[in-house]
Amino acid sequence: MKKQHIALLGAAGLMLAFVIAGFLYKGQRAEELGSMAQSSGSPFLREHAPSMGPADAKVVIVEFFDPACETCRVFAPEVKNLLSQHAGKVRLVLRYAPLHQGSDTMVKILEAARMQGKYWKTLQVMFDTQPEWASHHRPQPDKIWAFLPSTGLNIEAVRRDLNDPRILEIVRQDIEDAKTLGVRKTPEFFVNGKPLPSFGLTQLQELVAAEVKANY
Repeated sequence: MKKQHIALLGAAGLMLAFVIAGFLYKGQRAEELGSMAQSSGSPFLREHAPSMGPADAKVVIVEFFDPACETCRVFAPEVKNLLSQHAGKVRLVLRYAPLHQGSDTMVKILEAARMQGKYWKTLQVMFDTQPEWASHHRPQPDKIWAFLPSTGLNIEAVRRDLNDPRILEIVRQDIEDAKTLGVRKTPEFFVNGKPLPSFGLTQLQELVAAEVKANY
């Protein structure tokens, strides 16, 4: 009985040590990310990244996303609502993390659409039609071409621009930055360089509200 009691105490001690170590790691990681966000050449913000909201906003949401990610599609209108709720105070910056098979093609299409000034419209069409071309996490990029004419894009130009060196460099840089920041799933959010304490819409809303309160 005494041995069992000692074993239980030992297991409890190990568990407590594990929890404490995890807590300390999260705190250290958050501090490291905060330092990165303030440095020049930050992996959070790049000049090429598309953004929505005022350029001088004091609160910046950086979202690493994948057009084939169902959760990204669900979060998209909620993130726009956050910008509306804190009008003039929050900016959204999008970065790519094409983790699904074939998603690299989708992000290249988005960048080709940006060359024609139709980025956001094309992204919306991608999300609206996602169940048709990325059902059950099995993207079939070729199917998106049937929906792109509704955006008003010059489709021939899009196909031609997919391998434009500028687009390839943007995708390469975003993938590299995602790795640097430890992005392993999408969507991944950082608010003024701070990661969410845990994943969820409520956590994002609360972190944005806290940053708005702290900066305005």
